[in-house]
Amino acid sequence: MKTITLEEHFFTESYLKAAEGDASVQFGPLQPKLLDLGAGRIAAMDEAGIDVQVLSLAAFALEGLNAATGTVLARDVNDELAAAVKANPTRLAGFATVALKDVGAAVVELERCVTKLGFVGLMLNGTVDGKFMDEPEFLPVFEAAARLGVPVYLHPAPPPKTVKTAYFSGLPGELGMLLSIAGWGWHAETGLHTLRMIVSGLFDKVPGLQLVIGHMGEGLPFALARSSGILSGAAKLQRPVAEYFKTNIHLTTSGYFTLPPLECALEVVGIERMMYSVDYPFSPNTKGRDFLEKVAGILSAEDMERLVGGNAKRLLGLEE
Repeated sequence: MKTITLEEHFFTESYLKAAEGDASVQFGPLQPKLLDLGAGRIAAMDEAGIDVQVLSLAAFALEGLNAATGTVLARDVNDELAAAVKANPTRLAGFATVALKDVGAAVVELERCVTKLGFVGLMLNGTVDGKFMDEPEFLPVFEAAARLGVPVYLHPAPPPKTVKTAYFSGLPGELGMLLSIAGWGWHAETGLHTLRMIVSGLFDKVPGLQLVIGHMGEGLPFALARSSGILSGAAKLQRPVAEYFKTNIHLTTSGYFTLPPLECALEVVGIERMMYSVDYPFSPNTKGRDFLEKVAGILSAEDMERLVGGNAKRLLGLEE
């Protein structure tokens, strides 16, 4: 039973140089782990029984770069990731990074990453210039992903400045910042973002598109029956909102290591749409390993195989 994780992050020196001064790259003791695409990362995987990591740039700083700079940087980052995957082809795989301020260039880069570099998907992070991915200008990116047969992973990002001020200011110390990210904010925003993509009709326009969201579904499984009931009639979709979670949307466990959210997701979307992930190095691989020991007590051997690697292998087209 091969164990595959697919929300696992990295930095490159070129990215850090371009993002110098940006708070989104200030991770202190985690920075060496983010920069390590070789022996140290493989050793951490071995410690937790992980066979394959699918790597993605923690790319929040791209939002602050202009289109031309971001496009060049994304290409450099993808080349560095491709070199790391080539050095450990049985242990590492890659999600493409693109700079969405130039959508045409982003499509070209995604095509290069998949057809030339062998990447298995695309990672997108939050909004671009305050715009969600349901904006028509981003449609060519999703059409390209579907045409190329690779999924898009929608990852949270820090909130836009106006949202940060309205919802997360006025709290002491770092509480506002923490509440705006993993404490709650970016899970709520990514759940909202996913619903926007559905109700905009994106999956009717691009029915082959496969979207992955992390953190046990960003709260959506808990609320899906109500959200679907309220939104489906008004959205003029081909199917109820909840149905798209059976055909176009996949969930990972990244960063969530307790059973109740997993049990809710399993009940609502089913084991066929679930994949194991850790969120390394922001969460330690060993914490994920300990979580899987608990999960083994509630899942059959067949379902356990689907969760830890089988579903990811099929979705990403990974070889044995």
